[in-house]
Amino acid sequence: MAVLKVKFTKNKRDKLAQVLWILNWISVVTGIILFSLGLFLKIEIRKLNELMANQEVHSVPNMLIAVGVIACGINFLGGKICYDCSDTNKFHRWKLFMLPYIICTFFFTFCILVGALMCYTMRNELEESLYLGLKEALKFYKDTDTPGRCFLKRTIDMLQIEFQCCGNNGFRDWFEIQWISIRYLDMSNKEVQDRLKSNVDGKYLMDGVPFSCCNINSPRPCIQNQLTNNSAHFNYDFQSEELNVWRKGCRKALLEYYTQIMQSIGFTVLIIWLFELSVLTGVRYLQTAMENVLRQGDPDSESDGWLLENSFVETARSNLNIIKNLGKSNQINAISGNEDPNMDVPTADYGPDNVPPKQIPTASQPQS
Repeated sequence: MAVLKVKFTKNKRDKLAQVLWILNWISVVTGIILFSLGLFLKIEIRKLNELMANQEVHSVPNMLIAVGVIACGINFLGGKICYDCSDTNKFHRWKLFMLPYIICTFFFTFCILVGALMCYTMRNELEESLYLGLKEALKFYKDTDTPGRCFLKRTIDMLQIEFQCCGNNGFRDWFEIQWISIRYLDMSNKEVQDRLKSNVDGKYLMDGVPFSCCNINSPRPCIQNQLTNNSAHFNYDFQSEELNVWRKGCRKALLEYYTQIMQSIGFTVLIIWLFELSVLTGVRYLQTAMENVLRQGDPDSESDGWLLENSFVETARSNLNIIKNLGKSNQINAISGNEDPNMDVPTADYGPDNVPPKQIPTASQPQS
């Protein structure tokens, strides 16, 4: 029994072909939108690419870009097919191509769905990439004279100012690394020497943060150094007073920023997927209706259209049997060396059907 069978008159088939022609051109525009969204996300990620440890985060924008380009080509071809399907004579040249086209388009729409889901599931991968990348970048903040790292100080400072964040997880991350270069330390100063000697690794650590961590909304002048020393500042209590540096870590700030972008893109891609699926459904109805018209031989007659000629279970069972038979035939060919087992069997030339002629018994001669 056909699934979701609908009866079409000639007028309905013509209108369906015209509507699908318009929808396919709209789908070309949605392909451009997919390409643009993927390109936008790729540019946003590349802006802070040096702060990310895992380059696999580019898989989502790359997939959206590829899907967008393919969508333009597939829907352009679909528009041409639907335009020709309004004429029974022109449909003949697309008849054999329609079913493979629908199958390929179905898998393509599945890729769009995967791209939408990847936008929602990328958060954990992105968080790990940001954590490792920021942790490594903070260590090289001081290396302003080292080739390949000299840009990191400016990148991190601009990041902390723009996103109003400090450190990786928070401002205390700066307490655990030496973020001031040796070239800017007075090595003759006893305090500097004592601080270097007090650290096992010989690093100059202090409870201070770079200027870019300062909260511009604080009414008090920014306190960057000795943040945990109450006696170092007038009318200051580290335990109770709100510090005038950004509290939020940059990993969390960036994660919120990219998550918001990807969720918006994911929602848009889901809508595009539903639209593409509806267009594909219409093309399937048009294909089956036009094929039934050809079987009937009357281009003006009514015809049935459906999504599946048989039920879902029967269709799945039939496709599974086809796959199994293909596997068995490949296995037999592999064992026999791709040779026909009947090639060397001798045949007798008895007749057109190789059947021996029936022998008629002869009458025995009477004895004299």
